[in-house]
Amino acid sequence: MLGLDDEELIAAVAGAHAGEAHRFLETFDASVARRELERMGVHAACAHGSAYPVRLRDLRDPPATLFWVGSDERLASLTREPAVAVVGARRASQYGLEVGYSLGRGLGASGITVVSGMALGVDAAAHRGVLDAGGPALAVLACGPELAYPRVNRGLHGRLVGTGAVVSEHPPGQRALRWSFPARNRIMAALVELVVVVEAAEHSGSLITADLASELGRSVAAVPGRITHRGTAGSNRLLREGAMLTRGTEDVLDELFGPGARAGPDTPDPALETLGSSERSVLEQVEAGRGGPDALGLELRLSAAAVRAALGRLEAVGLVVRGALGAYERTAR
Repeated sequence: MLGLDDEELIAAVAGAHAGEAHRFLETFDASVARRELERMGVHAACAHGSAYPVRLRDLRDPPATLFWVGSDERLASLTREPAVAVVGARRASQYGLEVGYSLGRGLGASGITVVSGMALGVDAAAHRGVLDAGGPALAVLACGPELAYPRVNRGLHGRLVGTGAVVSEHPPGQRALRWSFPARNRIMAALVELVVVVEAAEHSGSLITADLASELGRSVAAVPGRITHRGTAGSNRLLREGAMLTRGTEDVLDELFGPGARAGPDTPDPALETLGSSERSVLEQVEAGRGGPDALGLELRLSAAAVRAALGRLEAVGLVVRGALGAYERTAR
């Protein structure tokens, strides 16, 4: 549908409003539209323009016009350098959120552009990770680029506009429609060399992005999830069908540049620098799989109060999380 020309599109969808659509085309003034975009702080480039990302031309139905917020120079840089899409479930598990953030942070620290849809869950976590690392970030929206969708991500949208770019094929003011989400996924797939699916159920929109990436000749990777969790059935199926298994930033860099060709960033977690000796000992035991408070006390010969204090501190700084059965686990950060 998006590949139709103006007349074909009007015939296909306008119905009783065909006359109104034709009058709009006949009276459209490009210079007035450009001035209005400038007033709103929105940039635009049609498919033959110099600012239009070259990778989008690989699509059978590339956007006729790309709109974005953020400078022209920044968009050109973001779409010229190596890029990776990190996508996944909106209702992600704690593990999925941690992995999304960790991948975004690691790739951002490595100078890799991280592309995602700014959706709740994994998408937003990946964007926060790359922004926290000071790396290049690009969001692709299913509404006008100046609109924060969902609204709860207004702060994230502002950070992306300030240091990265937010793009869309929809003009300013256009609200998101149901069909526009799978449509925008093709843009994400085209803009990158690799799509990483962190966590996805069957029939997830993230799988649409992965399928589109495969059709375009892009690489597809997935993070393994629990086989008993329906929320990871889709991403686990990708692995079974041959997607690259991703354990972290190093695996992504190896896929982009070749094994060992580019080392991951040496970015120690600042939270680790604040730990005392007892907290470090407790963290080491949790990492070894001994995360029960009683077992920790016996292994380290610490009082129950000391174990609780150490675990509370580790949880507060985001290094551990308490599981459903009461034992603690190391987070993915």
